[in-house]
Amino acid sequence: MSKNLKEAQRLNEKIKHRIVGLSIETRPDFITLPEIKWLRKLGVTMVEIGVQSIYDNVLKLNLRGHEIKETILATKFLKDAGFKVLYQMMLNLPGSNLKRDKKMFEELFSNSNFRPDLLKIYPCALLKEAPLYKWWKAGKYKPYTNSQLINLIKSIKKKVPYYVRIQRITRDIPSQRIVAGPAKISNLRQIIAKEMKKGGWRCKCIRCREVKEKYNVKEKIYLLRENYRSSGGKEIFLSFENKKRTKLYSLLRLRITSDNNALIREIHTFGFQVPINRGLTSIISPQHRGLGKKLLKEAEKITKKEFGLKKITIISSIGARGYFRNLGYQLKNTYMIKKI
Repeated sequence: MSKNLKEAQRLNEKIKHRIVGLSIETRPDFITLPEIKWLRKLGVTMVEIGVQSIYDNVLKLNLRGHEIKETILATKFLKDAGFKVLYQMMLNLPGSNLKRDKKMFEELFSNSNFRPDLLKIYPCALLKEAPLYKWWKAGKYKPYTNSQLINLIKSIKKKVPYYVRIQRITRDIPSQRIVAGPAKISNLRQIIAKEMKKGGWRCKCIRCREVKEKYNVKEKIYLLRENYRSSGGKEIFLSFENKKRTKLYSLLRLRITSDNNALIREIHTFGFQVPINRGLTSIISPQHRGLGKKLLKEAEKITKKEFGLKKITIISSIGARGYFRNLGYQLKNTYMIKKI
């Protein structure tokens, strides 16, 4: 049993079973610079914020207690500190409609104030104990039909960029507690996957393209790069993928902030998990084959040659610090830093 947080983190750097990612959920208006320092002290690397809507009138009607300006500021603060940013978005809220919901997701990725790294998409669930139930009984609120919701999510998935991961569709609320509406569908993601297959198209999000069990050691992979602006900075999304971009092997998110700092916000290799130091006892996974190191070298090269910077910073989880130390990075103020 550790005596304090510092000792627990020190043990986690080298213990057999390590924590290599830590995320928290909070409100956009709770994200302040002091709070960010506290989150880093805890070892947090990803923050989920309950955005729900980008329309101020919808936020006000639903008593959220903040406006969209707080989401914009929180997104910038978090990205400039290196965090991965996940937006929790809600469909079918009072004050919105199918047209506005569709437009909302288009703006999420066309407006550089947003552009989250990950998404959770939740249909509004109508519960008997919620104030919304009275609105529904009075005819002031109408849930989408099943087909309306499915078609809306399909249209969203068709436009999601390659650099985004749709983490979840629908919430884990027991269906018997939901009074009405398509939020009662517990297997919504599977239904949409069947619709996609039937229609002959694929979602480009990270989750839908992770290599998983489809790894083939003989298949040729390519280093790809995508640039986009976000929250006053420049984002560079590097990835190893197959030619058709249907299999994603490894990715890295490099951010050049507005004040010219180079931050690696994420590095991840997919496939079946292979324990550290086991070696390549199997050919079923792309892990521990040097893909992450190659992405790091490419990020360092871009940072130095394209932006003229001499230092690169990584927001590392506690359990991954040893990996970066072996590549020349040193711990400073909760971040791993390397001179290049």
